[in-house]
Amino acid sequence: MTNPGGFWIRLLGMILDALLISGVIGLSIFLFNLDTSAQTVQTGESVLSILYFVLVPILWHGYTVGKRIAGVRIVKKDNTEVSFFTMVLRYILGGLVYGLTFGIALIVSAIMVAARKDKRAIHDFIAGTYVTRDRPEEKGTAARA
Repeated sequence: MTNPGGFWIRLLGMILDALLISGVIGLSIFLFNLDTSAQTVQTGESVLSILYFVLVPILWHGYTVGKRIAGVRIVKKDNTEVSFFTMVLRYILGGLVYGLTFGIALIVSAIMVAARKDKRAIHDFIAGTYVTRDRPEEKGTAARA
């Protein structure tokens, strides 16, 4: 594991991703005149978020839009790219752990990222991942992702 991304840069990426998803959902609500109290809109928001956080890193070398802007990406502990199973563990199972502990595990994760040398959170341990500032490599050279 090399060049781990710390607390503040990861937080920046998360905030940027939240703004992007909120913007897409807000624009959809406005354009299609959707009832925001409807269960369909809330379910759609959840599905969009899950798809975004699970699929985008798989398709884009561990980046989400927010992480790309912040200059960090998710990789497996052995520095290989993430898979569908890895991202399901990281995002969905990690999210369940945070929810089942009423957010206490989330606070512990934030402290872990701030204090640990490897900057890994609970969801990173669950999925066998970490967040790095290193760019992906293509055929032995740095990629232009």
